[in-house]
Amino acid sequence: MLQDKDRIFTNLYGYQSWHLDAARARGAWDNTKALLELGQDTIIDRIKASGLRGRGGAGFPTGMKWSFMPKNPTPERPSFLVINADESEPGSCKDREIIRHDPHLLIEGALVAGFAMRARAAYIYIRGEYIREAETLFAAVAEAYAAGLVGKNACGSGYDFDVFVHRGAGAYICGEETAMIESLEGKKGQPRLKPPFPAGAGLYGCPTTVNNVESIAVAPTILRRSPEWFASFGNENNKGTKLFQISGHVEKPCVVEESMSISFRELIEKHCGGIRGGWDNLLAVIPGGSSVPLVPAAQIMDCAMDFDGLKAVGSGLGTAAVIVMDKSTDIVRAISRLSYFYKHESCGQCTPCREGTGWMWRVMERLRTGDADISEIDTLQQVTKQVEGHTICALGDAAAWPIQGLIKHFRPEMERRINERRSGGLETMQEAAE
Repeated sequence: MLQDKDRIFTNLYGYQSWHLDAARARGAWDNTKALLELGQDTIIDRIKASGLRGRGGAGFPTGMKWSFMPKNPTPERPSFLVINADESEPGSCKDREIIRHDPHLLIEGALVAGFAMRARAAYIYIRGEYIREAETLFAAVAEAYAAGLVGKNACGSGYDFDVFVHRGAGAYICGEETAMIESLEGKKGQPRLKPPFPAGAGLYGCPTTVNNVESIAVAPTILRRSPEWFASFGNENNKGTKLFQISGHVEKPCVVEESMSISFRELIEKHCGGIRGGWDNLLAVIPGGSSVPLVPAAQIMDCAMDFDGLKAVGSGLGTAAVIVMDKSTDIVRAISRLSYFYKHESCGQCTPCREGTGWMWRVMERLRTGDADISEIDTLQQVTKQVEGHTICALGDAAAWPIQGLIKHFRPEMERRINERRSGGLETMQEAAE
C-alpha cells in the first residue's frame, strides 16, 4: 500500500486551497528553474528512466513519446504540447480532481514537459461539461502568469512559454488526439488518418505531442524525487503511482492514488471498504473505463491492477476507471447502455463505426429483452470483429470490446433470456422490473 509520504497528489480531495500559495506550500513550483536547468534531453532521459507510461489509456512510454519531437523547431514552425483534459470516458473522473484541487501541478508539469520538448506553448483542452473545473483552471493559469511562472522568461529561466485553456463542447470523440487537434483548430472534431503523426504534423501543421493530464502533472515530482523513486513502485514495465477511480457497487466509491500493480482485492479492501454485500456478491468488473472488456469476479479478485496484469485476463488498465458490478446488475442491460453511448458518440466518418455501432446497439437491446434468436449472438460477435480494427481511430474498438467481453463471459445469461422469452417467462420479468 502506498504511504502518504509517497503521494504525488497531496490535495486530491480538496481539503486545502487550490490557489498558488497553498500549492507552493505543498511543494509545487519549488525552484522549477533548477528543473529546467537540467536541460531538455536530460529531462526526457529521466522521464524515460522512471518508466512512466501514458495515463490516458494507451500506456505508451511517455519519455519516448516526448523524444519524437524535433530537436530544432523553427519560429515559422514551432512545436506545441496539447494536454488532453477531455475526460469523457464513462467511469473516468481522475483528471477533474487534479484540475479542481491541484491545478498548479498540471501547469508546472506543462512548463517542464513543454520545455523538454522545445514547445512554444501548451494548450489544455478541457471537457465542456467541466464548468467549475474550467473556471479553476483559468484562474490558476492567471495566477501562474501573474507570478512570472509562465509566459515571458518563465520562472526566470529565459524560456518563453505560454499556457492556453480551451474548452471543448462535450464531444467524446475529441478525446482522440487528432480529433482534439482538429477541434482546437476550429474544425469539426473528427480523427485524422495517420501518418502523418502529430509529432510530425499536428496542431496548425506543426510538431505536436498530446498527453493526458495525469501524465503531465506527475513529471515535476518525478524530476524532484528522482526517476528511481518513481520506478520503485509497481511491477516491471508498469512503474509508478496511479490514480484509480473506483465506482459502482463498493461501500465507498473514491478516486485514490495507489502503487501500480496493487491487487484488485487489496485496492477495494483498503480504500473502498469492500464490495457491497461482500466478495461473494461480486459479479464482474470493468477495470479501465467503459471501452475495455469486463472481467468476471473469479478472474479479477487477485489480478494485478496494471497494464500487463489486466491484459493477461483479456482486458486492459485504460485510465484505471474501475467499474464494479455486483449480482444485482443486469449485465446485458449494462453493456447495451454502453453500446448506446458509443453509437451516440461516433463521429460518423468511418462506415464500419457509423453503421456498426447503431446496428450493435439495436441487437443488444433485443438480446436484453430476449427478443432474438440464439444464432444472433454469433452474428453480433462477427460484426464486432468487422468493426474492431477497421476504423481510423479506436472508437470502433471501444464499441466492440465491451460486447465481446459480454459474449465471452456471459453467453449463458444471454441464451437464458432468449429461451425464457420463447417460453413466455421474460415478459413477466420485464413487467416486474418496470
